[in-house]
Amino acid sequence: MAEIHIRNTGERISGEENVRAFLEKQEVLYEHWNPAQLPAELQEKFILTDEEKTQILSTFDSEIRDLAERRGYQTWDIIALSDATPNLDELLKKFEQVHTHTEDEVRAITAGKGIFIIKGTDDVGYFNVELEAGDVISVPEHKPHFFTLMENRQIVAVRLFIETEGWIAHPFEDAAFQKA
Repeated sequence: MAEIHIRNTGERISGEENVRAFLEKQEVLYEHWNPAQLPAELQEKFILTDEEKTQILSTFDSEIRDLAERRGYQTWDIIALSDATPNLDELLKKFEQVHTHTEDEVRAITAGKGIFIIKGTDDVGYFNVELEAGDVISVPEHKPHFFTLMENRQIVAVRLFIETEGWIAHPFEDAAFQKA
């Protein structure tokens, strides 16, 4: 289950309803899908064949299509990252820069863990959303944020897009941002 860490106060928010209520105030969508639907052999697998990616998409097909219909997403795919991913550290450096997009950034975590660091309202500042299997988040367009992996450096997620080309990051310079 997702947990929030507010960086400037150290406050932690946990529990599905508390997390959802906090993120809603920040205009960030949060949902939870049942990760136990996924076959056991895929629940902790981070190197996937195309067939396994298709199996994950099929498992969550109704949830994906429901979210896509409600939010206007047109296409989706699977991203799998682990220490076996070529150039993982280089890829993470690209992810770990505060940026915005011209469409939502959506992730439905099916295995592993990750963190979105999001710029909240002025009184909140930056906060971390620690995600695990079953957590679904949509960071709205133009909201400064970035994504990185947690200490286990493993994640599998469904990504949903409005534009068929996927999203393009636009750097966001912010002197107030401090890496943790």
